Amino acid sequence: MGRYVVRRLLQMIPVFVGATLLIFLMVNVMGDPIAGLCGERECDPATAAQLRKEFGLDKPVWQQYLTYMGNLFTGDFGTAFNGQPVTELMGSAFPVTIRLTVVAILFEIVIGVTLGVVTGLRRGRPVDTGVLLATLVVISVPTFVTGLLLQLLLGVEWGWIRPSVSPEAPFGELLLPGLVLASVSLAYVTRLTRTSIAENRRSDYVRTAIAKGLPRRRVITRHLLRNSLIPVVTFIGTDIGALMGGAIVTERIFNIHGVGYQLYQGILRQNTQTVVGFVTVLVLVFLLANLLVDLLYAVLDPRIRYV
Repeated sequence: MGRYVVRRLLQMIPVFVGATLLIFLMVNVMGDPIAGLCGERECDPATAAQLRKEFGLDKPVWQQYLTYMGNLFTGDFGTAFNGQPVTELMGSAFPVTIRLTVVAILFEIVIGVTLGVVTGLRRGRPVDTGVLLATLVVISVPTFVTGLLLQLLLGVEWGWIRPSVSPEAPFGELLLPGLVLASVSLAYVTRLTRTSIAENRRSDYVRTAIAKGLPRRRVITRHLLRNSLIPVVTFIGTDIGALMGGAIVTERIFNIHGVGYQLYQGILRQNTQTVVGFVTVLVLVFLLANLLVDLLYAVLDPRIRYV
């Protein structure tokens, strides 16, 4: 197991370098970031030249990337165009988005897996049909529609919650945004768990466990559910990074100043350092989440061994 982890960590290095290079190139072709600093008026040539020199934009792109990567390994993610270090923006944004992502993942696991097990064990019955229709509706409706509708009903019309989240963003205020963020993924987890449970229910090892006279609960939890969770764990593991990076819509609706908000502001203002810095961290989150998923395979399925 140890050698496998080391090998996977070494494989992450070229993936990380390639992903950050691609991001850096894509951000640099969005336009001239200096032009956006002067507002509607055109920048004075001397001022524009000074700003480009200050932020290193007067150098070739390949040299900018090498400088950025060199600073990155020392913990320097650069400086935003407003003069604030990108690490300070990360320090205020990532804790909020991590809390929001934790709430969303908990909704996926608790509600999604539970509904998937119930419908998988009762395939073809009314409860199965009802849940399938409900998940189909959730998948079909865009997230911004779901978020705005729940915000209007629960926050404005009925007054059950605050329409927008406070700057501190406590867990209690993140319940509704977390549910909105997790809604589509929750529906997919439900359908994926249902399909996996229904297929494995007809497997030989399940019939053998039943024939041995094991209690129904033990058959479901120790044998059926444990093997059926492998595709679900894969989906949830890859969804962690997607939720953190894809929370732009949800954070905008509920006025949450997290990663999505900072990415939106960075793209809007063509702030290269901010966008590249935040996306670089998200790339690391994706890579580590995939490694964690692979390690969980061996926990869920004893037949899987890494050497």
